[in-house]
Amino acid sequence: MQSEPKGAGRNSNPTKENTMFGLALATGTTGGIPDRGIAAFQQMIPLIFMFAIFYFLLIRPQKKKALAHKAMLESIKRGDCVITTGGLHGRVFSVEDDDVILDGSYGVNVRITKSFVATVKKD
Repeated sequence: MQSEPKGAGRNSNPTKENTMFGLALATGTTGGIPDRGIAAFQQMIPLIFMFAIFYFLLIRPQKKKALAHKAMLESIKRGDCVITTGGLHGRVFSVEDDDVILDGSYGVNVRITKSFVATVKKD
């Protein structure tokens, strides 16, 4: 049996290793290590789009609706016909700070919190 010289083996061709290393540098690859900054940004793009969709389809319309309801509550005055969130129909007898007194039928007065008025009927 002959012993192989030191450094001999399956990767004993030094020019082949240099060529492969040179090709890797020429193509711009870094040995399988991805560029983490661009990859992280690319993963965040769908999340940004989903947030934008939720904002324009859910959050923004809800804010507009809340502002319109608040303005409607501020404009309630005596004599308006209102419907409460519980379905009670009545005419506003008086308006206090946070309460509204509704005049039901046959002299029945009901005190409710102003925020429970759902709509003002246009009669």
